[in-house]
Amino acid sequence: MGLDEDALEYHREAPPGKIEISTTKPTSTQRDLSLAYSPGVAAPCRRIDADPTDAYEYTAKGNMVAVVSNGSAVLGLGDIGPEASKPVMEGKGVLFKRFADIDVFDIELDHDDPGAMIETISAMEPTFGGVNLEDIAAPDCFEIEERLRERMDIPVFHDDQHGTAIISGAALLNAVDIADKDLADLEIVFSGAGASAIATARFYVSLGARKENITMCDSGGIITDARARQGEVNEFKREFARDVPEGDLADALEGADAFVGLSVGGIVDETMIRSMAANPIVFAMANPDPEIGYPDAKAARDDTVIVATGRSDFPNQVNNVLGFPFIFRGALDVRATEINEEMKVAAAEALAELAREDVPDAVVKAYGDEPLQFGPEYIIPKPLDPRVLFEVAPAVARAAMESGCARRELDLTAYVERLEARLGKAREMMRVVLNKAKSDPKRVVLAEGGDEKMIRAAYQLVDQGIAEPVLLGDREHVWAEMDRLGLSFEPEIVDPDEANLDSYADRLHELRRRSGVTHREAQELIQNGNYLGSVMVEMGDADAMLTGLMHHYPDALRPPLQVIGTAPETDYAAGVYMLTFKNRVVFCADATVNQDPTDDVLAEVTRHAATVARKFDVEPQAALLSYSNFGSVDTEGTRKVRRAARRLRSDPTVDFPVDGEMQADTALVEDILTETYGFSELDEPANVLVFPNLEAGNIGYKLLQRLGGADAMGPMLAGMNKPVHVLQRGDEVKDIVNLAGVAVVDAQEQ
Repeated sequence: MGLDEDALEYHREAPPGKIEISTTKPTSTQRDLSLAYSPGVAAPCRRIDADPTDAYEYTAKGNMVAVVSNGSAVLGLGDIGPEASKPVMEGKGVLFKRFADIDVFDIELDHDDPGAMIETISAMEPTFGGVNLEDIAAPDCFEIEERLRERMDIPVFHDDQHGTAIISGAALLNAVDIADKDLADLEIVFSGAGASAIATARFYVSLGARKENITMCDSGGIITDARARQGEVNEFKREFARDVPEGDLADALEGADAFVGLSVGGIVDETMIRSMAANPIVFAMANPDPEIGYPDAKAARDDTVIVATGRSDFPNQVNNVLGFPFIFRGALDVRATEINEEMKVAAAEALAELAREDVPDAVVKAYGDEPLQFGPEYIIPKPLDPRVLFEVAPAVARAAMESGCARRELDLTAYVERLEARLGKAREMMRVVLNKAKSDPKRVVLAEGGDEKMIRAAYQLVDQGIAEPVLLGDREHVWAEMDRLGLSFEPEIVDPDEANLDSYADRLHELRRRSGVTHREAQELIQNGNYLGSVMVEMGDADAMLTGLMHHYPDALRPPLQVIGTAPETDYAAGVYMLTFKNRVVFCADATVNQDPTDDVLAEVTRHAATVARKFDVEPQAALLSYSNFGSVDTEGTRKVRRAARRLRSDPTVDFPVDGEMQADTALVEDILTETYGFSELDEPANVLVFPNLEAGNIGYKLLQRLGGADAMGPMLAGMNKPVHVLQRGDEVKDIVNLAGVAVVDAQEQ
């Protein structure tokens, strides 16, 4: 099927459309319903009647935006009317929810008269925390937004005007830096003089461009003072009329530094690009066909041409989804009365700054594994970059508070953490550990220090103050990789070919000589990063170690087990995964180390898993799993689990609830646990799951991850004498950073 057929099927499939309403509170009992509606609902009604601002406390208003249109200027479709525009407005709601967790009602109004639009929208103020105007034709859109902003005490934002302005403004801030130009001196030519073009030109002035350097062209050519005096242009275009000779777009582009296209496709050719000043900036943003294609603009000349379009199949896509969800998120969370110029500038500056940061692996993969590094081909972040939420929204919130339009003050550090939690429980849980790590960073050896991911992780560890990384690897190679990646920092590097490793070789020989390792072999082994890192940690020259990115798990685990070993009074290490769901977290053990554990080993593994849970401020409720419930099946396999649970329950040093053997649903479903097995030692459903063997553990956690939609973090190696964690081959940079944070907390506790 073609794209149209696919899209029709996508929208038609039951239930039709793209959105639905869901409840956020329990509704399963009579009491739930009496709280949700009558008689319980009277209590919040009385509170709001006494103080209308309490609507933000007791209703969804503070997270609700109206997407409003009359369908008079739908992108690429024109004046198709309100009903035909509904799929677009529903889609806008999807983007609000997907990127910023904001709820939306789409409202399509059958009004051609701006006054009627204004009256209708302003009457809806009690319902919403903000209004997003969409696809309303110029010049009516200017009047509607301006008068609504005057009348309403909530943010009103016409995305067609301001969205492109903000996103392209962020791109412009970076483009002038790369092109070594000064924004105040930039000669800018606009093609198009509609709502988006005028708003964008105004916004560039807010960023630092000079109005007298902006030349705007419409279908009649350059907008000049002469045309304005003759009444050829409306009041909004007249704002950018210049006292210059009349001419067309080609005339305007001669010697210009920047071209901003918000008009129609195919009206700029390579000759026109060649007539521009050195290292020109070309933002050809007409959709779906740009004023000049990306390849043609790049090929037009030999110097650096920085090109952005509205298309996703070329670099530097100017996509409004980088703006409106996060701008509204910040505005709603401080209960702003408007979205002012300071907030828009803050959003653009935050986006520009984010484009200069190292890009997460998940984002790179989402865009075909193409390199994404600040430069002419990457001047604005990608829409799927999750960091946009907790970079742009706090910047907008800060600007709202500083400019005086916020009705609520926020602690921005705590706010960022709450925003991260919106992206998933995993981020919320990791923030607990990373905050602990930042309080007292430790030296963490990265054994495979020459790997690109390890170098990028080291940069983030330094930048975020999580750890003091020590990279093991070839010094020249590491510096070359840092230069290629554009990472500016000075990590500690231990190069086995340069460093004097005699003392480490002596210590390795001392530890392993009764295991058949000669001194010569120790000198050879110490060149291996896994052995070198292990000995450094064992001797106290580093606090913790990470390895495994380039090795099979058993091969990476063997050196630290041989050199560092398990903790005192501990015979077995264990691998623990943290699995996070929307509103739940469970720790699974053992999924990586002990193949067929005895009851003694299971008891020790349970202790290790409980210790890991507490690193994340989770009080353990441990269940030892089997296919039997408390003796319902009696085999050696179930008896083994039963004995381990009994041993733990009888141990006075075990200070957490533990029980077993039990089936997984018994451990996790409260009704089964409390009603059928009310005698269980568990106070609530389990959050620590101990599997009977490695096979079950590995299968179980992967099923939960893949079918249950859990985010998996780990494996975290517990029970070692000193902190060591073994990565999985193919782990991303964020996984390395997270495990390094866990290692630092391990070291702090030791």
